[in-house]
Amino acid sequence: MNEILQQLGQIKIIPVIALDRAETAVPLGEALLAGGLPCAEITFRTAAAAEAIEKMRTAFPEMLVGAGTVLTAEQAQKAQEAGANFIVTPGFDAAVVDWCLARSVPITPGVITPTDINQALAKGLDVLKFFPAEAAGGIKLLKAIAAPYVGVKFIPTGGIGANNLADYLRLPMVHACGGSFMVKKEWLAAGQFDKVKEATEQAVAIAKNL
Repeated sequence: MNEILQQLGQIKIIPVIALDRAETAVPLGEALLAGGLPCAEITFRTAAAAEAIEKMRTAFPEMLVGAGTVLTAEQAQKAQEAGANFIVTPGFDAAVVDWCLARSVPITPGVITPTDINQALAKGLDVLKFFPAEAAGGIKLLKAIAAPYVGVKFIPTGGIGANNLADYLRLPMVHACGGSFMVKKEWLAAGQFDKVKEATEQAVAIAKNL
């Protein structure tokens, strides 16, 4: 398994963030680190994504900063140029996967069906994003889908919160969990980074107490 993906598995929780303003990246990074999470996934759902990744990576080189919601190879290139440590896609896109593999960029493509998983395995990938986790069927579906794929690890994302984080992390096939519950958009917009730190501490405590 790739070293960066191994580290994410040790951290257990990946904050998934959409930033409207790149300037938010540095105080957000401070809050996440203070709360005990040295990682972040900044999604390409906004125009500020690449600049935000660059600012966070520059300010906090010790953090693992990934690019999420990457839909094209062009976005993957922008993310890599900004310093992203890893790439996350919502679904399986062979062009994006191939681009990342050709450049040794860690990638976790989104999967939700056995066909998706088979495509990822054919590319030599063994850490996959399970998305959208709760909307698709949650833990029950994940258990059923993962059963034939011994050795494959999943990062459930979508609908994960403090209320069900422990239930997911207890599953042997779960590598880590992605979620936005500790980085709520309204907190970021209001500059309430103390709330981010508090929610991050709570999430880290849940993971440590398993």
